Amino acid sequence: MAAASSTSTPKALRREAVDTALAALGLDDKTRLLAGQDLWSLPALPAIGLRSLVMSDGPIGVRGVRWTAADPSVALPSPTALAATWDPELARRAGRLLAQEARRKGVHVLLAPTVNLHRTPLGGRHFEAYSEDPYLTGEIGTGYVRGVQDGGVATTVKHFVANDAETDRFTVNNTVAPRPLRELYLAPFERIVRNAHPWGIMAAYNQVNGSTMTEHRYLQNAVLRGEWGFDGFIVSDWLAARTTVGAITGGLDAAMPGPRTVYGEALADAVRAGEVDKKIVDLAVRNILLLAARTGALESAPPAVPAAALPATVDGDALAREIARRSFVLVRNEVRDGADALPLAPGTTVALSGALARDARVLGGGSALVFPDHVVSPLDGLTAALPEGALTYAVGADPSDELAIAEAGFDLTAVCRDVSGAVLATVPLPSGQIQWIGADLPDGVTHDTLDTVEITGTFITPRASGEHTFGTRGTGSFALTVDDRPLFDGTQDRAPGTDPLGAFFNEPVERGRLPLAEGAPVRVSLSHRPGPGTGHPLKGVAFSLVHLAPLRDPDELIAEAVEAARTADTAIVVVGTTERVESEGFDRTDLKLPGHQDALVHAVAAVNPRTVVVVNSGSPVELPWRNEVAAVLLSWFPGQEAGHALADVLRGQEEPGGRLPTTWPVALADVPVSATTPTNGELPYTEGVFIGYRAWEKAGTTPAYAFGHGLGYTTWEYVSVSATPDAVTVRVRNTGSRPGSDTVQIYLAPAPAPDAPERPARWLAGFARVTAAPGGSVEVTVPVEMRAYQVWDEEAYGWKTVPGTYEVQAARSLADVRATTTVDITA
Repeated sequence: MAAASSTSTPKALRREAVDTALAALGLDDKTRLLAGQDLWSLPALPAIGLRSLVMSDGPIGVRGVRWTAADPSVALPSPTALAATWDPELARRAGRLLAQEARRKGVHVLLAPTVNLHRTPLGGRHFEAYSEDPYLTGEIGTGYVRGVQDGGVATTVKHFVANDAETDRFTVNNTVAPRPLRELYLAPFERIVRNAHPWGIMAAYNQVNGSTMTEHRYLQNAVLRGEWGFDGFIVSDWLAARTTVGAITGGLDAAMPGPRTVYGEALADAVRAGEVDKKIVDLAVRNILLLAARTGALESAPPAVPAAALPATVDGDALAREIARRSFVLVRNEVRDGADALPLAPGTTVALSGALARDARVLGGGSALVFPDHVVSPLDGLTAALPEGALTYAVGADPSDELAIAEAGFDLTAVCRDVSGAVLATVPLPSGQIQWIGADLPDGVTHDTLDTVEITGTFITPRASGEHTFGTRGTGSFALTVDDRPLFDGTQDRAPGTDPLGAFFNEPVERGRLPLAEGAPVRVSLSHRPGPGTGHPLKGVAFSLVHLAPLRDPDELIAEAVEAARTADTAIVVVGTTERVESEGFDRTDLKLPGHQDALVHAVAAVNPRTVVVVNSGSPVELPWRNEVAAVLLSWFPGQEAGHALADVLRGQEEPGGRLPTTWPVALADVPVSATTPTNGELPYTEGVFIGYRAWEKAGTTPAYAFGHGLGYTTWEYVSVSATPDAVTVRVRNTGSRPGSDTVQIYLAPAPAPDAPERPARWLAGFARVTAAPGGSVEVTVPVEMRAYQVWDEEAYGWKTVPGTYEVQAARSLADVRATTTVDITA
């Protein structure tokens, strides 16, 4: 290679390094480079100075390549929480922290963000996506991608595209007309590609209009690469690549995971057989090499972010706490005894109840799961923040009466043995769940040598005397012993036709019950021998020890909480969902809170008029008691600093900063779009461009809480609004007695026009966060793009400006418009 010009830019040098590396590779190395070598990485090619490219979940933390708590991860609040901040710059800071975590763990590629839309609140992975609105989703996603890539780590924006539910996600054909596909589902991806230039995109499991996404030539080659100019790599969702020729000609660059994929040797054979043009393979390899160059994995290329240019170190605990409190959405705050229910007055006594106050759910399941080194529960946070004697706690109601992964009170270890019984490895476990996939095995263990895995240890502190239930989740043979008593010895097979990853999500099975005394430790042992292959090339060990404590009479639990609430100044009830209700791998069938949580709230509210309910869920749930209580605070899945952030907000040290990124219904029956289950393999998006608040307004139905809604601890006056087609200027004044922030939301409402296409009544066109002292005013100008006035013209195959008069609404939420003006748009 000739010496590079001294004036060559780093970008040009990377391109030159990629060209040189590509020219040095033979066909077999090229096709091997496109295939995962294990669960999380692509192979190294030392001859060209290429290190192995390492990928990792997930959206709120970086797990790394091992399913272990030995290398903990910062756990930020859920993506719905991040979107609830309505702050792309905060999302960028979150991304920088995650890049910092990725570099620490040797990860080059973060498998995030998820920018699918909340088409229906029943979507099981709703908590992992941002919003029902494509503009808000695109803006938060843009900030996130910029932040991660500021830190020299690649993102893979996912799941491209229309992967908006979990039911039959590997096979479903989502049929979407061109206009909603462009205006809704593709729109966040387009915005992020154009504004943040992500280095990766992940192709989804599902089909769109008859073509599986990993083979979708039109969407991946023509739209993503052609129209939008995307120059990164496209990776399959795990196990999503179906065929060799279809995938490579459809635009898929990397087939994950390995070691057996549709690429590698199979792709080399297809080229030699004349089924695939080697030039197509070269294009894919070039995309992988460019990824390596950008992330610093190609030795001859300058990385996109030199070490000297990396962002300053981010304090993970502090940022997790800030995001949480700024994501909390105060949807109700009524006056009681002459004062708002929140914030709590100094000296207030508090009766706290709800099992989730003690064992908070701070993150979602599946790809979003990481292992933080600590979790601050609401009980922990309030205990630390309130004066001694000001807080009492009662369980009140447990959201789950089902077996769950053994965790609280268990001290567990995994012992791996070969067929002779010799110990291969012993590793500590954070819970009773094991999920070792591919090469993700303890040091010294291989799939060939591993015969059995035993989860063994002590149930140290049973919280209650009585009959405890134990069970298993997974497939294969099990032998379960508790307190030296055998409870089960047998096998569990995988049901035919179930999700290939079902061992992570399937139903736990009860194996036995026995009486235990509170505080009396007992030995537990679950020995497991993995069953035969699951029909896909991914080897793994995935099973769980599950447990259920004695179920006390629900009425007794509620009565205890009611008695404590009766004499307290304020009652705080924490309610929410469980992983059996909300997680990856399945959709919800209803929006009800599990267990007797609704009954608990009704009962506490009946005796204490200053009842505050904290809702610990990643996505909407029904709140049938919402008008009976003084305040309702939505906390999402709030991350590892949940309790500290909650104490900050409840005590008024910080203001709840969140606004709803998705509409909260009164009841599922009111939801205008709810279908998640295919018929004969097909799920038609018959609602067209009407999802989320667009659909609610078309249906004329009033939700419990509108899109964009959220209260703070001060009040605001919208003094004036003026607009041009490309910007809206709003002046607001803080009319309250304390400093505060607001999110100014700009909606466009078109005047009726005889020749205009059917459109929503209005849509979000921009937003901005403002802050002011008491009595202070601030003016903000919000840009509005021409795309906001356009629709996708299916006949002309392009964006078409719709002329006419548009009302410009400056609002605090969709249901709280404060000032209006108009603009006239010409074609």
